[in-house]
Amino acid sequence: MIRKLALVLILVAPLAACDSGKEGTSISINTTDADGNMIAGVDGKTGQVSLNVPGFSGKIKMPKIKLDADNFDMNGVHLYPGSTISGMNIDAKDGAGGDEDSGTVKVSFSSPATPDTVRGWFLEKLNSGAKFNVKASGSGLTGTTDEGKPFTLNLSPDGAAKSKGTIVLGS
Repeated sequence: MIRKLALVLILVAPLAACDSGKEGTSISINTTDADGNMIAGVDGKTGQVSLNVPGFSGKIKMPKIKLDADNFDMNGVHLYPGSTISGMNIDAKDGAGGDEDSGTVKVSFSSPATPDTVRGWFLEKLNSGAKFNVKASGSGLTGTTDEGKPFTLNLSPDGAAKSKGTIVLGS
């Protein structure tokens, strides 16, 4: 549990230095292990950070942050250049036999390019540099990470030459 609490504190600490005045990125973390359930979150609209772990619960107001393409990395591959992250949900669970890699990460983002352009960019970068095994599926991608974990990318148009997307890593 201490390891997970430290993770949350590491994620929250940089928030004190940022406040764009606009809507920020919402982040939620839900993790369960033998010690119980831990829930932490950052509200992108208000900057409020909440934490609920066995024996402690609290909320504090922090400046809002806005994560962008450089703040998310998949084996060296960031989001499409110029993208911004609207939400990040992390659902981690200790798996059978102590497998701490079970769970999912879901990232919602906006990109300054069409879905076809973004999909082609990710297809090339993930299959070469990141060693993923992904293929085109509809307007997105499906496949596996370099560790054999499920990967999906869903994209949709969001106006002229823009798109919205969601990446889901894990099962």
